[in-house]
Amino acid sequence: MDTGRGDYQMAAMPSLDYFPLVTDRLTLRPIRAADFPAYATYHGRADVYRFLYAAPPQNQALEAQFLDATQPKFAEDGDVFRLAVTLTGKDEMIGEVLLKLANQSAAQGEVGYIFNPAWAGHGYAVEAVKALVRVGFEQAGLHRIFARLDAANAGSVALMRRLGFRREAHLIQNDCFDGIWGDEFIYALLRSEWMARPA
Repeated sequence: MDTGRGDYQMAAMPSLDYFPLVTDRLTLRPIRAADFPAYATYHGRADVYRFLYAAPPQNQALEAQFLDATQPKFAEDGDVFRLAVTLTGKDEMIGEVLLKLANQSAAQGEVGYIFNPAWAGHGYAVEAVKALVRVGFEQAGLHRIFARLDAANAGSVALMRRLGFRREAHLIQNDCFDGIWGDEFIYALLRSEWMARPA
């Protein structure tokens, strides 16, 4: 565990020269204009947005959201560095991972992910999120990375546990969509814990 605030570097923009990032089965790369059809396919699905407390974006809202996704930023609080996930050797976007600069002065980042359900059940999300967490800690110099999950999202809870994140909070009825209240879990990991993990 870290005992002070001076034993890490300030968070910095991950260099795009670092990408594409290839894992055992996946390639993570910046999102580009040609990805829009694949992006729209799963961002238009209600089941994908079930745990996001929002309705799927439509038409101009979807196009604006996609355009923002093609412009990764990681310089100011609130900036989001988003990457497309593809199967290595293929170019079809099967999902995306993101790293949000939550608090630069405290080197805090938030990790997130959205995948096309057609590719569920293969462990791709775990593999992709693990790669992005590595970038956050080892290249961007983050001190702590956290994830916010709908408490009913058992798949995401299992993913965070597989990556060694611990549950730090259970927020009761902290969000509402279509008149339905939902709870939220916060999972987190410190850079020192990441670096001390078994190889």
